[in-house]
Amino acid sequence: MAYRVITQVVIIGSRVLGRAFAEAYKQASASSQYARAQGKNGGQTSSGRASLTSGMTLDEACKILNVKPPQGGAAADAEEVMARFKKLFDANDPHKGGSFYLQSKILRARERIEAEIRPAAEKAEQEAEVKEGWKPKVYKDR
Repeated sequence: MAYRVITQVVIIGSRVLGRAFAEAYKQASASSQYARAQGKNGGQTSSGRASLTSGMTLDEACKILNVKPPQGGAAADAEEVMARFKKLFDANDPHKGGSFYLQSKILRARERIEAEIRPAAEKAEQEAEVKEGWKPKVYKDR
């Protein structure tokens, strides 16, 4: 009689585990298909989508730092972002009674905006270097 109970427990357990593995496989497959579809749609970050690293949209980051969305990666945008970041980051210092959570949100907002500005700034820097010509720094031996 005991062997029947043990057999039933084994059979039911294997069914439960089999269904769980099948469901996990379906979810993993759907997730990978979604990721491939997003990659084909142009893997660039847009202001409407969240960045993979920060999990924050550009619009949300601009609202947190109270700055306008960057226009073409101008240096003025970067300076304004850094000025707002320093002010808000220092104001929310936990040692001065501020919030660590708010401080981390401010940091992530700055990183998200910088990630949006960086490619345009690098391109402008390369264009300026090409325009000037390459001038290596020469050090004289003493």
